[in-house]
Amino acid sequence: MPGFMDPFNLIGYFGTWALAGLLLVILIESGVLFPVLPGDSLLFVAGLIAAGSATGDHKDKVEAANFNIWILIISVPIAAIIGGQIGYWIGRYAGTSMFKPDARFLKEKYLDEAHAFFEKRGPITILLARFVPIVRTLAPIVAGAARMKFAVFSLYNVVGAIIWGAGITLLGYWLGQFEIVQKLIEPIFILIVLISVLPMVFEWLRRRRNNPSDAEAA
Repeated sequence: MPGFMDPFNLIGYFGTWALAGLLLVILIESGVLFPVLPGDSLLFVAGLIAAGSATGDHKDKVEAANFNIWILIISVPIAAIIGGQIGYWIGRYAGTSMFKPDARFLKEKYLDEAHAFFEKRGPITILLARFVPIVRTLAPIVAGAARMKFAVFSLYNVVGAIIWGAGITLLGYWLGQFEIVQKLIEPIFILIVLISVLPMVFEWLRRRRNNPSDAEAA
């Protein structure tokens, strides 16, 4: 995988600024128009490093990262919340201009669909979107462009950021203490990616079955 998509490489790039770099990546991926970042695996690895469980070449890459689990589970959700709020306001003030009637992906009709969807069951969507790559970046922007109520968005953005940010970090911290997990870290990354993209696959299949012309937009 590209160097910046390998969480150990990415954390290693930041050196002694590893915590600041980690928080910046989480903030950007949470709504600031750069969706292709390894958020889930990055948090898992951060927890693993905090547990002192990085081994071999991985340990050498992140030796400058002095993570503390308590600092992580407080600061990561804060960064995720801020990123989501920024994404909402990007969508609120500039999002509608991104959607065009004849656009290939950001069609105007999808904005109308999103507005209706958020009105019907939007809040829980904001929470669940946290666990899906790309979707977690775009959901706040679409919510803002669709004029979802700010107070409602903020509530679920905060709850989702806490569950996702603290939850996956703690999972890495806990599982990192088992030797078998340390030996199988690469397959675990692949499993995390597969699980996180499954909702997008299911949605694509559903759209393909119901309306093949809309499958690409799923």
